[in-house]
Amino acid sequence: MTEVEPVRVVVADDQDLVRLGLRTLLNAEDGVTVVGEAADGLAAVEQTRAHRPDVVLMDVRMPGIDGIEATRRIVADPSLAGTRVVVLTTFEVDAYVFDALRHGASGFLTKDTKPAELVRAIRLVVREFASRPSRVLKPHPQLATLTDREREIVGLVGEGLSNEEIAARLVVSPATARTHVSRAMIKLAARDRAQLVVFAYQSGLVD
Repeated sequence: MTEVEPVRVVVADDQDLVRLGLRTLLNAEDGVTVVGEAADGLAAVEQTRAHRPDVVLMDVRMPGIDGIEATRRIVADPSLAGTRVVVLTTFEVDAYVFDALRHGASGFLTKDTKPAELVRAIRLVVREFASRPSRVLKPHPQLATLTDREREIVGLVGEGLSNEEIAARLVVSPATARTHVSRAMIKLAARDRAQLVVFAYQSGLVD
């Protein structure tokens, strides 16, 4: 029988029931232990520094400092280099998620993610970053099929801009921006805008 690699988790969410549910779910898994909980961003940073977990499940909307600032502080702390932050969000495409990714979050999950998928994602993040601690670009195999304008627009999608904001930035019509986004999604086989954001980061189109 294959030994399960132990994973230590801090759960940060301002809703008591959400924390209870996540703690119960994760502690029931072999090798997964919730070592700390936090109801606000500052406590999330403190709990992370105290326990040095492998993963922090971070809600973005919390009192005090929000999950984005908490993520920034955790990622910026050299003593927490072994800790990865996974953002929890209610909506898949969310401006808060884009901000969290820009500030160093390793990924995001929606709160309605199935339990098995949640656990799988946590283990994947740990394995991936244990084998390659620094960011390694993995350009999409179809990246070369994009025009220069489409590459530019994918980068702007990765920054969290809407079609209207992209249009204003590039001084084109919203319809033109929408067309470029749609063509890029087709060429990269992105199932939705959220996946296009992931491709933008993996391909180095976003800093």
